[in-house]
Amino acid sequence: MKRNARSGGHGTGPSQRQLRAAELVRHALVDVLAREDLRDPDLKGVSITVGEVRASPDLKHMTVFVSSLGAHDGERLAAAMGRCAPFLRGKLGRHVDLRFTPELHFIADASYDEARHIDELLATPEVARDLKRDGDEP
Repeated sequence: MKRNARSGGHGTGPSQRQLRAAELVRHALVDVLAREDLRDPDLKGVSITVGEVRASPDLKHMTVFVSSLGAHDGERLAAAMGRCAPFLRGKLGRHVDLRFTPELHFIADASYDEARHIDELLATPEVARDLKRDGDEP
């Protein structure tokens, strides 16, 4: 049996439908987080960034990658967001036009930390020297 690329078969990425729905949910979550005060003590005074949302093939589950500006523990932030998930899901249901309001699963987004680490490595004298040497060659 031949698999359709849209079915989310092995070796294929998300479908256009998944990508559109995930981006719609990401925008709605950003809007909700900007307007609402979350009462969880671990979220007081924390500026939350939603880096990415990934949708399951049936769109009933969405994985939300969150981080904060500043020095906050990403795992603690994700756990606090998980505790707020029912509230956020309720707000999300009013903002997005999907057949089902998805269950939200929060994960700490480490991509910003990884990018910062790469920048630090590139700024070291040894790497800068090697990069300059490679750039001088024709």
